[in-house]
Amino acid sequence: MKKYLIAGLLVWMPLGVTFLVVRAIVGFLDRTLLLLPQEYQPDNLLGIHIPGLGVLLSIILVLATGMIVANLLGRRLVGAWESLLARIPLVRSLYAGIKQIMEAVLASDGKSFRKVLLVEYPRKGVWSLAFMTSDNLGEVQAKTGVDVVSVFIPTTPNPTSGFVLMIPKNEVVELDMAVEDGLKMIISMGVVVPPWEKDNLLAEKSVSK
Repeated sequence: MKKYLIAGLLVWMPLGVTFLVVRAIVGFLDRTLLLLPQEYQPDNLLGIHIPGLGVLLSIILVLATGMIVANLLGRRLVGAWESLLARIPLVRSLYAGIKQIMEAVLASDGKSFRKVLLVEYPRKGVWSLAFMTSDNLGEVQAKTGVDVVSVFIPTTPNPTSGFVLMIPKNEVVELDMAVEDGLKMIISMGVVVPPWEKDNLLAEKSVSK
């Protein structure tokens, strides 16, 4: 009975959690429909509620915004808007910080969160998974006299919190695993270990012998 119960949970638990997360995201994005005038909202036009229309509206809104700000006029409008926000004490710090983080993470040529590392933390001989966030630390490198990298060590099972450390580059170990695999390993508390291609090569060599 225990074996069958575990097998059933392994089928239904991932499905249930995935369904709840997707439903929460869709429900949140569906609220963007409230931006439309009352008479043009799909619920009033069609007489029924169709989940997911808010997702479509959000995608269209983001694409339209990107097309507008990609040209000269759009950039001037964004510049004027940011100049206005820069005059508001609390808002300017929050907006500028969030924008810098998004630019660093989403930049196609950026190095933020592109590599999974092993670092000895919280003490020597104990290894933790980390993600490299920057290898150009300016003043930090100049005043320490050491080639350092900035790494983010997330907590488990919630990887959105953690610690930012500046570590000498020669003291970190770069892993072959993808960032997505590293996140899976952290969220699962080390239970889900991604396969390593070299393991397969070693297994094939042992079989051939």
